[in-house]
This record gives sequence, structure tokens and C-alpha cells, in this order.
Amino acid sequence: MSLVADAFVSQIAAAEAWPENAALYQPLKGEQILLSDNASSLAVQAFLKMCNLPCQVICRANAEYMSPSGKVPFIHVGNQVVSELGPVVQFIKAKGHSLSDGLDEVQKAEMKAYMELVNNMLLTAELYIQWCDEATLEEITEPRYSSPFPWPLNYILVYQKRWEIQRKMKAIGWANKSLDQVFEDVDQCCQALSQRLGAQPYFFSKQPTELDALVFGHLFTILTTQLTNDELREKVKKYKNLIDFCRRIEHNYFEDHAKDTSAGGMQRLPKGPSLH
Repeated sequence: MSLVADAFVSQIAAAEAWPENAALYQPLKGEQILLSDNASSLAVQAFLKMCNLPCQVICRANAEYMSPSGKVPFIHVGNQVVSELGPVVQFIKAKGHSLSDGLDEVQKAEMKAYMELVNNMLLTAELYIQWCDEATLEEITEPRYSSPFPWPLNYILVYQKRWEIQRKMKAIGWANKSLDQVFEDVDQCCQALSQRLGAQPYFFSKQPTELDALVFGHLFTILTTQLTNDELREKVKKYKNLIDFCRRIEHNYFEDHAKDTSAGGMQRLPKGPSLH
């Protein structure tokens, strides 16, 4: 999109009030959505809630193909359709809502660096586990991703998506990694996040930013998603302050919606000492 088009879209976004029928679209919650898409969707939901902007979650089997970027989630606000967290943040900022306006330039640069870390490590690890680990691919990814579609379309779509992700892994140097190496990358990412968070309620003190929304989306989803083994979840569970961070955001922003699983609501974090 050109600078002129960007400016035009920003002007339109700023001029329109946030509508009551704003919607976020994602794949089917119960039987289709995968770990990475669930994490990305939850990150956008958390960001919108932190901005106090209501948005209905709508699940569609073809959400990925409805998206303007081919990625989920996407939001439909008035006449605008915007996909993925980064563009959504910019769109919302044009409407006068920002979680990071109070940060200075150094803090904003640091926030962006940590967001890149999460996308480069956690999101990539999720995609690798889904599409490159044979056990997960066979037992979870293929049945879920293909579930809404008839044969042979389901087979074709799985093949195309697997080829796309494996090509991405080759391009970024992940194709020859072992599963243990991927888990180690996740652990290093979590260690860096844990050190940055420290004893603060959020990454930049008392108020959440888009970094908090992004981290919550991925960590919460990892903690509450059943995979073929628990190794990914165990890497996150090593860091108590990250667990407490997820509980804090769940309590502050999602508690009233936690039971709404039929409409794409959240699975609650399990209670008890197993998370410590």
C-alpha cells in the first residue's frame, strides 16, 4: 500500500467512531483452529480489550481465505478489514487509541525489539511444531486444519499449507533444526521475557502495551493447548512470573468471557501447583 493510500485509510479510520458490531474473525474454535492462529487471535483480542474496544469473535471455517493477507485473525470494523496484530495496532492508533503513547522513544524501540523476538521465536516455533514435526502433523494438524473441508479439497489444502510453511522454514534457516533445538529456542525466548518482566505487573510497569497483548496471546495458548507431548508447555511453566502475568491478564481482561467457549471464548488457565 502506498503512502497516499495509507494516509487515506488512516483518515477514514480516524473519522469513524468504533462501531458496536465490530467483529474479529478466526477459524472454528473447537475443531479447526491451530496453536499459532489461536495465539495470534488471542493477542488481537487482548489488545482490543486493553484498549476498551468491544469486538465480537466470529468463527468461520474459511476465515483464512476471507482475510486480505491470507492470515488470521482479521477484524471487520465499519467498511475496513484489517488482519494481524501489527496492522490492527496501527489502525486502532489512527482512531486515537494507543497503549504505548506513554513510552519514550527508547522504550518504544525496546518494545518493538521484544515483539520481534516473540514473532521470530514463539510464532515460528509454533508453526514448526504444527507443520514440521511428523507426530504433531499427523495427530493434530492435518485432522484439525482439514476438518471443515471435503475430500479431496482437504488433502490439497493441507499439502499446500505444509509446503508453504516448510518453504518458510528453509528461508529462515529452521528446516534442519531438531525438535529439541526448537524447544531450546522457546526456552531462551521465555528466559528473556521473564528477565524483562521481572516483578512488574506488565512489561513496562503498571500499564499494558501491545507487547503484553502479544506475549499473553502466545504464552496463554501454549499453556492451554494439548499437543502430542508437554515439552513446549513445560518450557513456559519454568517461569513463574510469566504464569502470573498470564493469570493477571486473564483476570483483568477476560474473566467475564472465559466461559464463552461456544463463541470462541478462552480456555482458562488450569489452577493448582502444576503450573509452578
